[in-house]
Amino acid sequence: MSSATCPCGSGNLLDGCCNRYHEGLPAPCAEALMRSRYSAYVLGRVEYLLDTTLPAQRDGLDREAIAQWSAQSTWLGLDVESAELIGGQPEHAFVTFTARWHDAEGEHRHRERSAFVQHEGRWFFIDPTVSLKAGRNDACPCGSRQKFKKCCSAYLN
Repeated sequence: MSSATCPCGSGNLLDGCCNRYHEGLPAPCAEALMRSRYSAYVLGRVEYLLDTTLPAQRDGLDREAIAQWSAQSTWLGLDVESAELIGGQPEHAFVTFTARWHDAEGEHRHRERSAFVQHEGRWFFIDPTVSLKAGRNDACPCGSRQKFKKCCSAYLN
């Protein structure tokens, strides 16, 4: 059992916080998933970052770039501004946060409003940098069986 404080900023111990999600327990809400993803960057858990991205987007992720950014950054903290449960079927949510890190180019702050979708009891991050290959009237890539325009399309920036 680790006595380290969780990097997500909750103030809780890692084992009682994000580590349980890293080990396979589904995050109960979008904010918990977002916090656990930040912790995964800090801890170099690249597979977790891939596994918690919407499955239809995973092939578009650059595993090596994610691993490199994770390893070459000193993570300085996470501030969660808000978490909004949108509801619907499937449930969607937004989490607004600021992540801070330092790398060879200096100190950085990134503020983002991330979208999430719940499918089959698990929350997934909808990555705005990876396109979802679906037409407006196609089935949504999240697996909801709804038309894309009535589901995740509405939550992409």
